[in-house]
Amino acid sequence: MTTLSARPSALPTAARRRRSLRPPAKFLCGLGAVVVAIAAWEIVALAGVEPKIVLPGPLDVLRALRDVLTSDTIGVDLRTSGEELLSGLLLGVVVGLPIGLLVGWYRYVSYVLNPFINFLYATPRIALTPLLIIWFGIGNTSKVAIVFLMAVFPIIINTAAGVQSIDESVRKVARCYGASDLQTFRTVALPGTVPFIISGLRLAVGQALIGVFVSELSGAQHGVGLLMNTAGQQFQTSVVFAGLIIFAVTGVVLTGILRRIERHFAAWRPASH
Repeated sequence: MTTLSARPSALPTAARRRRSLRPPAKFLCGLGAVVVAIAAWEIVALAGVEPKIVLPGPLDVLRALRDVLTSDTIGVDLRTSGEELLSGLLLGVVVGLPIGLLVGWYRYVSYVLNPFINFLYATPRIALTPLLIIWFGIGNTSKVAIVFLMAVFPIIINTAAGVQSIDESVRKVARCYGASDLQTFRTVALPGTVPFIISGLRLAVGQALIGVFVSELSGAQHGVGLLMNTAGQQFQTSVVFAGLIIFAVTGVVLTGILRRIERHFAAWRPASH
């Protein structure tokens, strides 16, 4: 009887274990969609619907990617683009995070800064590229400035929204217990803002990659964006796709890391009412 009574409890455990080993449905659906899209792309390329100069096949792109990654200059290109990306993102965090916290926490600071933030955010910041080149020259400084401008506003806006989402009653309770403004900010507002900050960083990564590409179209000597621009001028479409894959993989990896961090801090997000 002991073994019979133990068996039913063991079955659900084994079933749960088998279920946990199965790939999630959304992963299988996404993978299947990608495979179908690549297969359709290859069929269109093999059928010659469009010439290779317009639409090379996936195998042509993979061969071009292999050639790019084994070339003598790819190390310098990747290092240059990586330095511009990381420098612009880091500067965006250093500047955007304090501004976002101040705008979200202090009402009069938001009154003063919101017109400038809204104006610059609504402005197509890529259009400021010629002005930044005039100010900083065609070196790396102007390129980092472009990446910074693209990345800083998602950080500011999401951080401010996170602070402003804190329930006012929670602040009042903290003050009733004698907490100072700084203590309330540090123990109540800042933890609840962390998920919003990470969401802003995730959005900033995509904007920063756009900034890297655009900045390298203007007087750059190295970089993946310059590689793609040069290949486009020489009608090397497969090399353009190869550069696009490098940008896309970089964005997917960084966004995936930040998404995992965001899920870790999701419990800190204030509940919506």
